[in-house]
Amino acid sequence: MAKAPESEKLFIDGPVGQLEAVFEIQSGPDRVGSVVVCHPHPQHGGTMHNKVVHTLAGAFLRMGFAVLRFNFRGTEKSEGRFDEGVGELDDALAAIAWMRARQADDPLWLAGFSFGAAIAVRAAAEIDVAGLISVAPAVSRFASGLMTQPQCPWLIVQGDEDELVGVDETIAWVNSLQPGPELLILPGAEHFFHGRLIDLREAVVDFVSAAADTRSQP
Repeated sequence: MAKAPESEKLFIDGPVGQLEAVFEIQSGPDRVGSVVVCHPHPQHGGTMHNKVVHTLAGAFLRMGFAVLRFNFRGTEKSEGRFDEGVGELDDALAAIAWMRARQADDPLWLAGFSFGAAIAVRAAAEIDVAGLISVAPAVSRFASGLMTQPQCPWLIVQGDEDELVGVDETIAWVNSLQPGPELLILPGAEHFFHGRLIDLREAVVDFVSAAADTRSQP
């Protein structure tokens, strides 16, 4: 049986104050990378404890990644106030900088759900990362009009019964990108992936594992 990961509660210096965070890592020499995971909309109950965020974190931990989850400004114990996605991008970049300082030799991935997925897309368009996972990204509200797109292995997972982020909206956005990400539509899945979290986890593991295999080939 796999050991439970080591978990550390901490605060990160953010642009407008302290950001509450949890850092998790499996003991042993088999770590393959690091990931920062961004949570859904803080004004609609989104926190780093959201079950989709936990599923993403668990998928990466299972593969040997160090994982950082954090709360955006104004969420739970994080200081500051909600900033319509503008300041939250700065929060994500601060979390990324912390992770890169902590795990300097690791390939760094980004992942996010809904609002957090859109923030992660914007962050990955600004800085070089090893890969990106976007789950039900709220792109039309928080990531439209990108000047550039992420230049890394990139998976979008979307349910075809999502009541908050329309699947047609996501497909149209993906089709506007060149070359664009890989898009996986989960039939029967709604926004919070009730009853489909295992399918989501396995999709993430498959994609990240394949991307890592590709990087290791000469």
